[in-house]
Amino acid sequence: CIMKAPMSERLTVLIPCKDERKNIRLCIESVRAIADEILLADSGSTDGTLEIVRQMGGCRIIEREYINHGDFLDWAVPQAKYRWVLVVDADERLTERLAREIKQVLARPPDEIDAYWVSFQCFFMGHPVRFSRWNTPALRLVHRDRCRNRQCRVHPEFLVPRERTGKLSGKLLHYSFWTYNEYFRKYEKYTQWVAEDRWDRGKRTGVFGLLV
Repeated sequence: CIMKAPMSERLTVLIPCKDERKNIRLCIESVRAIADEILLADSGSTDGTLEIVRQMGGCRIIEREYINHGDFLDWAVPQAKYRWVLVVDADERLTERLAREIKQVLARPPDEIDAYWVSFQCFFMGHPVRFSRWNTPALRLVHRDRCRNRQCRVHPEFLVPRERTGKLSGKLLHYSFWTYNEYFRKYEKYTQWVAEDRWDRGKRTGVFGLLV
């Protein structure tokens, strides 16, 4: 009996975005070398983002209204052409080390793994963030047909049993904010979404929780 070696898998890089004209070009350039398909999922950009993407070429664009993070990814991921999908936000950059690791994984993909944890190096106004939860790993390299998201408004999580995950040592560079105005606008929006997610899960608070 001759055992056949696993075939190399191709990769779709999925980039969810909205109004990312400052970031989208560098993001796409960082993934071109590894992506067999670049799938850009836009949720209503009005700042010229899509014009830049079309001008660059080599990307497939899909568009839909944004409801929440988990819902949007569960709509976008199944539309990938290839079974393995790397999710990269528009304000993130793929490092060469991570690209090499992903190529190695997809050359001989193990059947027992459905998704891989990826670490981050976050930057605030161009400076690396060294001590915070911002650099917490997330499942970003996922099998299209085996992974779905926890439905939530912010910070979606692919629901994959821990024993069916692997971990990559390369990092995504996350250039989250360039001004304080950007930070406080997002902070206000995300705190409201997190509070609404907690309310949906039946969690309540009072004056003490507000003060804390």
